[in-house]
Amino acid sequence: MTVLVTGGGGFLGGALVRQLVVEGQSVRTFSRRRYAHLDALGVEQIEGDVRDEAAVASACRGVETVFHTAAIAGIWGPYRRYYEINAQGTFHMLAAARQAGCRCFVYTSSPSVTFGGQSQQGIDESAPYPTRWLCAYPKTKALAERAVLAADHPAGMRTCALRPHLIWGPGDPHLIPRLVARARQGRLRRIGRGDNRIDMVYVENAAEAHRLAAVALRESGKPGGKAYFITQGEPVGCWDWINEILALAGLPPVSRSVPLRLAYAVGAVMEGIWKMARLQGEPPMTRFLALQLGTDHYFSIEAAKRDFGYVPTISTDEGMRRLGRWLEKNPLC
Repeated sequence: MTVLVTGGGGFLGGALVRQLVVEGQSVRTFSRRRYAHLDALGVEQIEGDVRDEAAVASACRGVETVFHTAAIAGIWGPYRRYYEINAQGTFHMLAAARQAGCRCFVYTSSPSVTFGGQSQQGIDESAPYPTRWLCAYPKTKALAERAVLAADHPAGMRTCALRPHLIWGPGDPHLIPRLVARARQGRLRRIGRGDNRIDMVYVENAAEAHRLAAVALRESGKPGGKAYFITQGEPVGCWDWINEILALAGLPPVSRSVPLRLAYAVGAVMEGIWKMARLQGEPPMTRFLALQLGTDHYFSIEAAKRDFGYVPTISTDEGMRRLGRWLEKNPLC
């Protein structure tokens, strides 16, 4: 039967589609527009919006497994838009998948659903949701994740949620271009002491984790109703890693720093200004961004290893070599 990937034209979704095609699966994607590279793979494409229940229902017909990677990411923006796409869109997907008789539903969540502002050092999935979130993205992803986990039924559709952290690699349209652009503009500052450690995950590893989770849902049901952190399994120094990326782009390391408390205060002030003046775009600094760049956040992947055999097959060193080769051919101007 057909496998559906929402957001199949995106960074993670595209990597997942490629792996599924190589595996011999019949793949359908559901995205807001058509993509030439998916046409080249022979993928069936359905255009639509997750907010449109009729379009979602059409995409799910005849589907055995749903990989729901589509979302709106970011650290700023109207709560309503995040809620409609991330939360309500997921509710629509769950209802349509259940109605269509889908067997498995794998949701792309985020570790930020557990982030309330404090350092996270080697935490596992027992960490609770915080009592407050610092921006709309993690809150709406948490609402969606809760619904996905609650929808798991041993005699019906099996569901699970994966929490990949800082997905990166060749073709990354988000994290790396943003870092490079800020560095070139002289707007990149080290936040805090610069010794905080973080987790991240190479895009092909994140995609493979989704495939493995779906297989386990079908064959054993072990991941059913559970969430899993997905990373490289080896934390790195946040600013050491950022400087390595800048070096691959031919840029000098970050040399100037801002104390974490000051960055947090500046972020709070900027958020207030942007709201009051109804300014377009996102503030250069927010409280969430300051804490993400200045605190530890790394996670245990033991549960993913145990329940569906996830082990990063592409090391961080190899991933950086591949990224370097890609940047040589595709310089970010």
